[in-house]
Amino acid sequence: MTFHEINEVRFHVERMRPHEGPPVVLVHGLPADSLASYYFTIAPVLAQAGLDVVMYDQRGHGRSSRPTSGYQLERFIDDLEALLDELGVAGPVHLVGNCFGGAVVFGLAARRPERVASIFAIESEPATSDWMVKMVANLTRGRTELVLEESIAEISATYGPHMARLARTAARFLTTTSLADDIPASGEILAPEDFGRIQCPVFAVYGANSEMVGLAAEMEKALPDCRSAIVPDQEHFVLAEAPEQICALILDWLAEQGVAVSPTAHAADRRAS
Repeated sequence: MTFHEINEVRFHVERMRPHEGPPVVLVHGLPADSLASYYFTIAPVLAQAGLDVVMYDQRGHGRSSRPTSGYQLERFIDDLEALLDELGVAGPVHLVGNCFGGAVVFGLAARRPERVASIFAIESEPATSDWMVKMVANLTRGRTELVLEESIAEISATYGPHMARLARTAARFLTTTSLADDIPASGEILAPEDFGRIQCPVFAVYGANSEMVGLAAEMEKALPDCRSAIVPDQEHFVLAEAPEQICALILDWLAEQGVAVSPTAHAADRRAS
């Protein structure tokens, strides 16, 4: 565990690099997510495969500091770019983005295409005007509903106590910071004609029962170099619910991109899936 002062925020960073392999940076979602969603799922297997796995708690999340304001999308993109500089990751990097983390990595690819080797997007999409409409609705609903005990009770009954704890964390975040107001004020929103700036190969994964599954075909059509996969019997939380399948897809994807992946780790992951 290390901490880095970047853009006036103290960032919690975890790095697994047993063999000094090629760096792969994992970017989580919001508002209750953290690097733990990777640490306890796919990160150890990726490290076992010989990859230099970098995870960090985004501003306001996990063990990183929580400023009361400054949560526009471009701030999150700034943080990712500055973190790569801080860690000395100079060459093009492979990025994995879950949910909102996908919008962040797509944003960096559009802003600095020379810095991104590939993107593996989980239940996510680039930040467009349509994305913004959904984000505003979700953040507004979260700020008004997650403070209600009956909402927490319903989440606990449906998804279990862990999800209920995450919902309480989200409620605290949304009521003590300007996140829900800052996201709609974001500046780096992509129009369809901007998608051509995302030149790197993209692999997009969605749960078959997710509300976002329709994006699979849209992403393949809109992005210059994209293909997708749909994980059967899964909803939005496919990373948490089907980590073995996600990990196998990532390892296959990175191998296709010319990344050296340990055959032993890859075979073990396939047996687990």
